Amino acid sequence: MLPVAQLYVRDVPDLHAPAGADLLQVLWCPFDHPIMPRTALFWRSAATVTDILTTPPEPPAVQFDGYLPEPCLLNPEQITEYPNPMELSKEVREPLGDWNTWQAADVGVDSSYEPYPEEFYRNNLSVAPGWKVGGWASWGPTDPDPQVCPACDTKMDPLLTIATFEWDDSNRSWNPDEGQARTRVSSTHTRPEDQAVIDFFRAKGIGVHVRGRVPLEARATSPVIDPVPRQPTAVQMGSGYVQQLYVCPTSPEHPHTELMQ
Repeated sequence: MLPVAQLYVRDVPDLHAPAGADLLQVLWCPFDHPIMPRTALFWRSAATVTDILTTPPEPPAVQFDGYLPEPCLLNPEQITEYPNPMELSKEVREPLGDWNTWQAADVGVDSSYEPYPEEFYRNNLSVAPGWKVGGWASWGPTDPDPQVCPACDTKMDPLLTIATFEWDDSNRSWNPDEGQARTRVSSTHTRPEDQAVIDFFRAKGIGVHVRGRVPLEARATSPVIDPVPRQPTAVQMGSGYVQQLYVCPTSPEHPHTELMQ
């Protein structure tokens, strides 16, 4: 199993942890089961994590290079997003397809959206792309299909989205803050504990960075040399999909589920 994400409640307000836990560790097996890696969730108390490995273990094998995440530091950004249009009622969705609605709202919508007004909502206001905690589910390859807890039949909540890309040419408005305003203190400041992680990996010749990636063949010998700003983790899900993890809102100990979209 490989580490995929380590999230602290102090950094991610929307991370609803079980009682006594303030740290979520997500691991996965870097092989398809059957179409995506199988994940494991570990809720822990950060204060009890004292036996920390000095050298991260190397995986003996991975099925695809894109299943080996690139070491990255998180700069969480809380955003507002809205449901996928397919989850909206007909009464709510119809005005989104009316160009007059956007003109009346006076929100500066580019005129290129006039033939397809609903695309503005889909690209810029609806489900945010990229890695995220909580939020609305991403649908497209399939119609909306509520995930039900296999243990108690309760409707499950999205926990984590593991994405191939943070944004693309159709939705650059979701480009994170550090990509739009690199002069902000919040996007350039590195906490002492984060700097310790950076120094550790750099000492081993591995580039750790907020945006960019290191090609697999260069990870053991070279720092950052091939930046891809919209794919910082180097994770590749299928041909650009996302893997979503769902949890039971009433019983965290119940098994979580996984969905590819």
